[in-house]
Amino acid sequence: MVNKDPYFAHNTALVDANCKIGNGTKIWHFSHIMSNSTIGDRCNIGQNVVVSPDVILGTNVKVQNNVSIYTGVICEDDVFLGPSMVFTNVINPRSAVNRKSEYAVTIVKKGASIGANATIICGNNIGEYALIGAGAVITKEVKDFALVVGNPAKQIGWVSEYGHRLEFDSTGNAICPETKDKYQLINNQVQKINS
Repeated sequence: MVNKDPYFAHNTALVDANCKIGNGTKIWHFSHIMSNSTIGDRCNIGQNVVVSPDVILGTNVKVQNNVSIYTGVICEDDVFLGPSMVFTNVINPRSAVNRKSEYAVTIVKKGASIGANATIICGNNIGEYALIGAGAVITKEVKDFALVVGNPAKQIGWVSEYGHRLEFDSTGNAICPETKDKYQLINNQVQKINS
């Protein structure tokens, strides 16, 4: 029998009804894609991943093994979710209290990477190209290009689109060592100024 789906799903993976899954996406062993979720083109969903109802993943999102992506999470294009990291979606969960109507939205913006075993407390958006260190616990918003580590996470620097630490000179300019792209730091915000 020929698979007519535009994506690959391992025979141990579960894909519920009413999911939208893009061309070239791969879903690996024992993962569960729940109803009404949307996964873009060329995504890779590792082993033992749960994608809850109504989650949205953009194009080229890489989800490593053992990740839980709960309702309320939106990942834009080119996001990396490291092994065993987790999102939350309720601030004050109680087993005896149904809070499904209170799910908070968390947006992981384009190009951001979240390290292994990190926890993202719901409602705290992750900025474009931010880099979250392994094991970090995110309790507040993360700026574009920010490098954050620890529990609770603290910003310790800035990174380029390619994930290299940026060293700003006295005029607030830095160059990515890999791409030679230029960045500028103004009012505690980083922006790329050329490519």
